[in-house]
Amino acid sequence: MAVESLPPVSTVLAVLGLLVALAVVLRGLGFLLRIAIHLFVFPGVVVHEFAHASACRLVGVRVIEAVYFRFGNPPGYVRHATPDQYRQSVVISVAPFLLNTVVAVAAFVGSVVLVSAVGDVRTAPLEYAVAACALGWIGLSVGMAAFPSTTDARTLWARSRREWRRSPIVLLGVPIVALIYVVNVLSWLWAHVLYAVGLFVGAVYLVGALAI
Repeated sequence: MAVESLPPVSTVLAVLGLLVALAVVLRGLGFLLRIAIHLFVFPGVVVHEFAHASACRLVGVRVIEAVYFRFGNPPGYVRHATPDQYRQSVVISVAPFLLNTVVAVAAFVGSVVLVSAVGDVRTAPLEYAVAACALGWIGLSVGMAAFPSTTDARTLWARSRREWRRSPIVLLGVPIVALIYVVNVLSWLWAHVLYAVGLFVGAVYLVGALAI
């Protein structure tokens, strides 16, 4: 029986070299992609964490540490003292949804107004195009970060379970907890992106209705 000849050593080394080079390239591309994603979400994370920190100060809860943005996981966070009242927890948890929504709509409105002002985008001055794109990016990033996190939901849920017997009004916060969990699950289906796009559509209609 004839024995099949093995491939030359040079061929094996060449294939291994190509595989190593491909792995290095893919690793480098993955790193660049992570950097690009972090830079894209930067405005949204900053506004989200700023909303948490501002809500803490508004309701009188001490902020222990506030990291508005970093290249890590999570990209931002706020550590605060335990609120004395349930309503304080609710305000702190939902603040990003309110502030991010307002900021996103304002950015989208600014972008739409700039585009409307120049008429033909192809002949628009460069600074108008850059400003419109920057505002559009800010609006999309901030709008996508509007949803409260599952950490916020867990905090509210734990407090609801602990206090509902003493104060049944706490049960009013349970639907908020459920909604936070639902929207975070739906984020896997790009619900946060759809929400930001919906804010953009609303901004377009708002500009048209007000004839800005």
